[in-house]
Amino acid sequence: MDNFQNQKRAISILIAAMGGEGGGVLMNWIVKAAVSEGYPVQATSIPGVAQRTGATTYYVEIWPEKLDSIGEKKPIFALSPAIGEVDIMIATELAEAARSLTNGYITANRTTLLASTHRVYLTLEKMAMGDGRLNKKKLLTSLRNNSKKALLFDASTIASEKGTIINAVLLGALSEIDISPLGIEPLKKAIEEEGKAVESNLAGFFAGLEAIKNISDYKGTDIDGIDISKSLEKVLETKLIEAFPQGAQEMIYHGITRLTDYQNQKYSELYLKKLNNFAKLDANLCSEVARHLAIRMSYEDIIRVAQAKIRRKRFERIKSELKTSSDDIYSITEFFKPGLQEVADILPSWLGKKLISLAKHYNILGNLDWGMQVQTTSIFGFLKIWFLAKLKWSRPFSMRWKMEHEEINKWLDLIQDAYDINVALAIEIAQLSRLIKGYGSTHSRGSQNYKRILKILIEPIIRSQTATESDVKNIQVARESALTDPDGKALKKALDEGANKMTLIAAQ
Repeated sequence: MDNFQNQKRAISILIAAMGGEGGGVLMNWIVKAAVSEGYPVQATSIPGVAQRTGATTYYVEIWPEKLDSIGEKKPIFALSPAIGEVDIMIATELAEAARSLTNGYITANRTTLLASTHRVYLTLEKMAMGDGRLNKKKLLTSLRNNSKKALLFDASTIASEKGTIINAVLLGALSEIDISPLGIEPLKKAIEEEGKAVESNLAGFFAGLEAIKNISDYKGTDIDGIDISKSLEKVLETKLIEAFPQGAQEMIYHGITRLTDYQNQKYSELYLKKLNNFAKLDANLCSEVARHLAIRMSYEDIIRVAQAKIRRKRFERIKSELKTSSDDIYSITEFFKPGLQEVADILPSWLGKKLISLAKHYNILGNLDWGMQVQTTSIFGFLKIWFLAKLKWSRPFSMRWKMEHEEINKWLDLIQDAYDINVALAIEIAQLSRLIKGYGSTHSRGSQNYKRILKILIEPIIRSQTATESDVKNIQVARESALTDPDGKALKKALDEGANKMTLIAAQ
């Protein structure tokens, strides 16, 4: 507050918020508080694009002298923020804070950053064929290193706990910033005068205030350690700790947790059994194999989709997002469109193969599906999905199970063969498994790309028993090309170039 009054220029506040997060209300609260304190103030807003591909930005300028002390002199305010001239940057989501940094609004010599660390994934992140998520750790590091002061915390979780919207939490945090012109009382009063959801907004306001007070050295959301003994059955705990290198134990722990949820504890024991051959090898390789093996063993099928649809946490999250009370009535409609392939996947192997054979014979494999709309908030609708989820006991007898585990065993054998040649090659083959995911056409396309890379780039290396750094790089480029281009053109180019390089090296 004192820092603000010593200013000889307007203090600038830029807010970046997505639809439904109350960015406009947050701006109005700030303006009302400034007016009530007698400060000259101006606010403008610039709409973004859609709900997630861009954010609406709100810009506020407040003059540090009160109206009754400046006489006839009236400050001239800017209508939009200038690059490098923002004092306080407020972002309701981590990627929006990073977007503001990229646009030049956050600077190390001037800007105090107040941002929530939770993520709402960008459209491009969701569209990526591989893991398209931005690296959260890098985002946090970049924001901290390039702002004068970074106040980063999960405001979204706090808002959910208090039954309010994120804007109230960030307003409370704003009241504790030393260069802010507005303290607790005027901002609190602005919420009260607004007269809407006062109780929940004030709860969020004071929670945000406390969160900022308790920030000392923010470390993001990294896992510092896991108390394995509290989470696993004793038999699994013993096998994990005694058999596997410490550097791989955390990844294996997550694999066990995932597979126990996916199927049962016996399946997790099979997971550890498949990993046994890698326990005494390179720890990084063991960790990579553990990661991708868990994903491949928990392959997506319509049973898995049903499991996800009826989770209690999912219903609680939807209810929280809808802001419903105990008296409100709402319904959830799930859309399903399984095709013949997805149905055959969960049938006994002999029956599934026969169905696929008939479908190919009559040319209907990719042309026949069943569109369904199921209300999981109704008893009958919920029971239909619940019954489908409970079919997980039948997975070990299904066609898809048999096919997946045959391919998994071949992949594991290939990694071991590669390890005898080059550790980096073995790790790259382990990561190549990223191409195989989903079900239906997605799974088919990924599997075909995997086999193309295997045949053209990897099998010649295994036969020759030699692998250069260039060979490993060729596989990496091909994998990344397959993950970024669904049309396959980038992969074809990468495979052609890789094969040509291998031919030239062999000729030399």
